[in-house]
This record gives sequence, C-alpha cells and structure tokens, in this order.
Amino acid sequence: MANGQILKEIQDETGCKILLAQKAFSNYDLYPVLAPYLAGTEASGLFEARLGAEEMPGKECHVFCAAYREEDFEELLLYADHIVFNSPTQLKKFGIRAKNAGKEIGLRINPECSTQEGHAIYDPCAPGSRLGTTFAQWQRDMTPEYIALLDGLHFHTLCEQDSDALEVTLQAVEEKFGFFLGKMKWLNMGGGHHITRPDYDRERLKKCICHMRDTYSLEIYLEPGEAVALNAGYLLTRVLDVVQNGDTTIAIHDMSPACHTPDVIEMPYRPPLYSSGEAGEKQHTYRLAGPTCLAGDVVGDYSFDTPLYEGDFLLYEDMAIYSTCKNNTFNGIPLPDIWEAKCDSSYRLLARFGYEDFKYRLGRK
Repeated sequence: MANGQILKEIQDETGCKILLAQKAFSNYDLYPVLAPYLAGTEASGLFEARLGAEEMPGKECHVFCAAYREEDFEELLLYADHIVFNSPTQLKKFGIRAKNAGKEIGLRINPECSTQEGHAIYDPCAPGSRLGTTFAQWQRDMTPEYIALLDGLHFHTLCEQDSDALEVTLQAVEEKFGFFLGKMKWLNMGGGHHITRPDYDRERLKKCICHMRDTYSLEIYLEPGEAVALNAGYLLTRVLDVVQNGDTTIAIHDMSPACHTPDVIEMPYRPPLYSSGEAGEKQHTYRLAGPTCLAGDVVGDYSFDTPLYEGDFLLYEDMAIYSTCKNNTFNGIPLPDIWEAKCDSSYRLLARFGYEDFKYRLGRK
C-alpha cells in the first residue's frame, strides 16, 4: 500500500505516531491492510472509538469529541486509551474520572491561526469557532490543578493542506502555549495533512515534527484521514437519462452527491472522473447530476471524447474518503454495494444494502 508506506517512513524517521482518522475512512474490512503502517485509530465519538478498538486491536485508540454525553462516557472508557476534551468545562467534568480509569487525557487548543482559503466550513480557527480552547479561555479557566491533569495538548486546524501551513500554525501554538508544552508528554497535531499527495513537502513535515519533539521533549501524534486513503477507491455509476436545458446538456446518473458523496456539495469539490476532461476540453460537455429532488444535486461539468447515452457507465476516482462514512438515503435513494478489489484482480463483496437498511433507520415495527 503506497500511502501506508509513506506514512510508515515518516514515523520511522521522526519517531512520531500516525493514527487513522476514521471520520474520513472507516471501512473496517480493510483495517488489517492498514494496521501494519499505523499506530492506531482516532475517533470522533463513542461508536468510532469502539470500532477502532474492535477492528484494530492491539493498537492505540484516541478519541476527541466537542462535547461528551454523560450516558456514553463510562462505555467510552472501555475503548479509548487517550481522551481529548474540547473545553476546560468538559475537562473538569470528566477528566478525573478518565485519569482514575488509567487513561491519558488531553485538551484541544485553538491557536486562532487560520491558514485556509475558501473552506470556511472546515476552518476550526474561524472567528467564533466552537472547536478548541483559546488562550484567553485557558487563562481564565485552567487552574494549576487541571493543568496537572493533562498528559498532552491537541490541535487540529488544517484541511487538505501542505506542511507550510503546519509550520505557520506551530509558530502560533508555540507563541501562545509554548510554556505549557514543556509540562506535557505529547502533542497531537491533528489531521488535514495531505502527506501522501505527490507534491506534499514531507521534508518540511519531518522538520516540524522533530522541532516540536526535541524542543519540548514530546511524543508527537498526527491523525490524518484523507492521507491514509488518498487516491484510493472508485464509485461506478450508470447514466439514467440525458436532458437539455438551454445550452446545458445534463446527464443524470444513479450516483447522488447529496446521498453518496456529500463532500462534493459541502466542500465543494469536483471529484476526478476516469477518461474525462474539464468543461470544453473535449468535444462533448455534460453537467453530471444525481437523481434526487434536490436542485443542487450536481457533481459538476465534465467533457468526453464521445457522447453519453442512457446505460453508459462512468467511474469516479478517489472515492474511498468521506463517502461510505458520510452517505445517506435521502429520497430513499439506495446505497451502492461496497466491493474490495484485490491485487490478483479478483473482487470480494463487503456490503450490500437494500430497502430494509433504509427502513430500519426510520422506525421499528
């Protein structure tokens, strides 16, 4: 696995530990493929923590949640090794209980250093963000008693970014929280690092890791999601109809961005499509769209060498991330089967969904 080998190299050369952020990729049938390259999993709540503990046994299981529920916390202690809190209030409510259960505990900090452009929905450092403890909050609410409870600090500020953004963020972290880093055992630099992208500056990443490791005698964690499964996975879809509206030719297929790839709408982004070009690049341009009632259920404009017809198949690429873990059955649209493609060119069916899966989430009889 090319991504895994790159991540293993980073760990071997710097001594850091890299976790799988399950929020991006949680197809646990493939965890045995990933496990040799990773230190463990990162979870965003109880169910992901349980999944990581059960499906990647013997590895570390970390969890961060913006706010934990009282009724979940005792069960969470069964699965998580490291529990990161979002605020001093949550630390004070659950921290002693977690520490008495033998868990390592941390606090998420907000360095208030935005490095993103155009993706405000994914910027944890945006003004008014609910994610992480600002330095002002720390000064107001963190007493020596609660600082002493902490084993580490955590920040997550990046989204599909290079290591230059991490470098800028670390300067802000050191400026605001450097004094306290010297009192910690570890620092978790979160996710959003596009480490396995071909043009990513991995040498700069290694320098960032080693600087924080050596300056503050810290164990360093990274928890990328996309980087683990980047450029993996395909979504096969079939053209259902071709319609015309003015100068726009629209191919409606049985892949719905609203249902199957929500990030296409939320990010937004234009997923790669096999053997296609940008609008106008090839002879025939189409707007590709889903079958739901949502007017915005649109992937984007693509061009092709030949016309599209009902029944034609199209193959979206880089579909492993933020697809099966975020999909839904809005409008009663079926979920696609999930298959594993093996190196020997054989295939294994991992999951098939039907009407009962749709109905089960809506009620019981």
